[in-house]
Amino acid sequence: MFKRKKTKIVATLGPATSTKAVLKGMLDEGVDVFRINFSHADYKDVEERIAMIRELNDEFGYNAAILGDLQGPKLRVGTMKGEVIVNEGDEIIFATGERFEGTKERVYMTYDKFPQDAKPGERILLDDGKLIFEVVSSDLKSEVKARVIQGGPLRSKKGVNLPNTNISQPALTEKDIEDAIFAIKMEVDWMALSFVRHAEDLMQLEELISKHSAHKIPIIAKIEKPEAVENIDKIVAYCDGLMVARGDLGVEIPAEEVPLIQKQLVLRAKQARIPVIIATQMMETMISSLTPTRAEVNDVANSVMDGADAVMLSGETSVGQYPVQVIKQMSNIIKSVEDSELIKVPQLPPHIRTKRFITKSICYHAANMANEIDAKAISTLTNSGYTAFQISAWRPSAHILVFSSNKRILTQLNLLWGVKAFFYDKFVSTDETIEDVNKIACQKGYVQEGDMLISLAAMPIQDKGMVNTLRVTEITGCNFEN
Repeated sequence: MFKRKKTKIVATLGPATSTKAVLKGMLDEGVDVFRINFSHADYKDVEERIAMIRELNDEFGYNAAILGDLQGPKLRVGTMKGEVIVNEGDEIIFATGERFEGTKERVYMTYDKFPQDAKPGERILLDDGKLIFEVVSSDLKSEVKARVIQGGPLRSKKGVNLPNTNISQPALTEKDIEDAIFAIKMEVDWMALSFVRHAEDLMQLEELISKHSAHKIPIIAKIEKPEAVENIDKIVAYCDGLMVARGDLGVEIPAEEVPLIQKQLVLRAKQARIPVIIATQMMETMISSLTPTRAEVNDVANSVMDGADAVMLSGETSVGQYPVQVIKQMSNIIKSVEDSELIKVPQLPPHIRTKRFITKSICYHAANMANEIDAKAISTLTNSGYTAFQISAWRPSAHILVFSSNKRILTQLNLLWGVKAFFYDKFVSTDETIEDVNKIACQKGYVQEGDMLISLAAMPIQDKGMVNTLRVTEITGCNFEN
């Protein structure tokens, strides 16, 4: 049987991925999730792209998921008048209020409460930390005076980071609310919120989703602020996934601290049984080159070995010259490292007796047993996708085959490590269902004659309740129809 990767690939949509042929090429090479970056999204383009992806899913049997990524309270400077260069020691005014074109003496700041929040001595970082300023004083109304600590070109609309400032801006801006309502209308599979600081930020988004959607849309908390790292235990309790957004995180905290924080966050997500995505600059050179650097190959491999569910591409696929080739390269790296014995996942059994304790326990034992008896697949029938999250988090060596009559679940689960979902709506007796499922696993090439397969089900099957049964089958009479 040919090798299939289990770690998922998230690719950002953009001008480079505007045709059906390119999207199909990316799916063929291993994309699992397409990300809409609402910082740069045009609604009409997004609608067209989503329609194309869903057509490809239907036509070729893919389950590509769509992730709507909200901008969050991203601060920016305004437009500059011509080329502006600031030098160390220069003083500059950051002004709010009415928009104007910036000069080296005075620039517009999009965040109107900045004069109230900024304290003397705090740092202002611009353009991913390329420029550094220190707050000298504030008039508490509309102007903040700052001194240049590290100079260079001051470009239009560049992002601003305030690592030491406690900003009072809400996590969901007006733009985010508008974008979220549009994303709900488009029935995206996942929604990510940028610059999460507290669990309350996620509660606000959850409330907005439940108000405008009949279905639950799982939320990913993007970790890119020091407060988020400090509050991670509470954040994890209120989100359905994490994203380690290393771009802004590496500006807000010293870059050398990011590698260990990445490992800490992956571990925390695994303990919470939620998926985690590693993002930013993974294959950056492939925006304009056909070959990644050795360091980038190492970075992707190490993220997989840390235990990430997914690795994400941004500029590489949104504006890069080689969107299909970068997916191929990434898939090759993933396949070559993900079966290594060096990868260790925390394997502590569930101990908190919640109402789902039986299901959790069965999923844990199924994953362990699959490794012990070298089962090639674990199959589960699900209506909510819950068992898929649980089994995936234990990282069994077996493939995780999920069967559901809930079509929304099929694409949603495509983000989870090792999970392959299939539409199945014949809920008959357990024996018949398990035989059916085993047959599909055979036909799709996940198992062959003589292989062991573990099946999880809820008895009685028609009730579609919580999983309470584990069964082991040896595959006999497997006819391939691949």
